[in-house]
Amino acid sequence: MNIRPSVGERRSPNRINSDSRWPRPGELRSPTLQQKFKELLHEYKKEVFHATHDPASVEQITSECLHITEDVLHQKYRYHFHKLPDAPRAEIINMINNYTREAILPPLVDSLVRRQVMQDKKIEALVHLVEQLFESLSSTAQPAASD
Repeated sequence: MNIRPSVGERRSPNRINSDSRWPRPGELRSPTLQQKFKELLHEYKKEVFHATHDPASVEQITSECLHITEDVLHQKYRYHFHKLPDAPRAEIINMINNYTREAILPPLVDSLVRRQVMQDKKIEALVHLVEQLFESLSSTAQPAASD
């Protein structure tokens, strides 16, 4: 097979990979495999949607987030002074510390924990999708290898 075009012949972009053993960049080996991939991707999208919008899973995620947030907020963060501050300065620092712990930190921790839990759910669904893709690829590769 002559890969190089002759002097007057222009090579079309569709003939870049003319070897029939390999699929072109945009096509899969069989339409059934492509359909299986579409179905698996659709199942993944449904699983992620249900994890984020289903009332039962939202309640589970909310309770999980509350437990994690409570654990984080109950941890005592201590600061150490190199020099002992005087009483007014210690009182101001204590007020700032209490305000930060009670007013600012809980919503921030809650939003961070919620994002992390949602990302964990999406990653679990993605791992499930990849496992199913590999299973479908290996099941289609076995009959081809026995030919």
